[in-house]
Amino acid sequence: MNAFIKTTAMILTALVAVGLSQSAEARQAHMPTTSITSQPIGHYEFCHRYADRCAAQRATAPVQLTEALWNKIVEVNAAVNTSIYPREDIAIHGKPDVWSYPQVEGDCEDYVLLKQYMLEQAGVPASALLITVVLQSNGEGHAVLTLRTDRGDLVLDNLADRVSLWSETDYTYLKRQAENHAGKWVDIADDRSVLVGSLR
Repeated sequence: MNAFIKTTAMILTALVAVGLSQSAEARQAHMPTTSITSQPIGHYEFCHRYADRCAAQRATAPVQLTEALWNKIVEVNAAVNTSIYPREDIAIHGKPDVWSYPQVEGDCEDYVLLKQYMLEQAGVPASALLITVVLQSNGEGHAVLTLRTDRGDLVLDNLADRVSLWSETDYTYLKRQAENHAGKWVDIADDRSVLVGSLR
């Protein structure tokens, strides 16, 4: 674990050294979003069970990526990834696309929900922690957690130990929660590659 934290600390140092400003690099550091779009059915049903987790909220500025916050992000990502056993909804619940807080097992959305909750409890504003739907290179849909920071949008992923800038991943980004309303979703204009499919 210490070696992993040291490695991620080096990544943070590199991000700080870059000194991203209002350049083209800075613009790509944040996902460009557009209009309101459809809410994933799994999240729609989740909101019926946890209405307080899907309400309007004040959209805050991206959080400052301090060393303390970076360490907390790394800690939460690693803790959830190692403590939850990956298992599909159909095997757990007997039906697909059930979004829930995992205890010992879960699929990608469940990992995201737990990381989102834990970071909120650690003081990160809810509007900076956004569930995000992506398309993998193999064409399968997937969910990750986006954390909006002043150094760019970071991605916490159950398929990767490393926390990365969204632009450094090989996913196609489709949509994510709106910053001002946890029950609404917005499209992502991911122009880094040609969109070959979508998860709606």
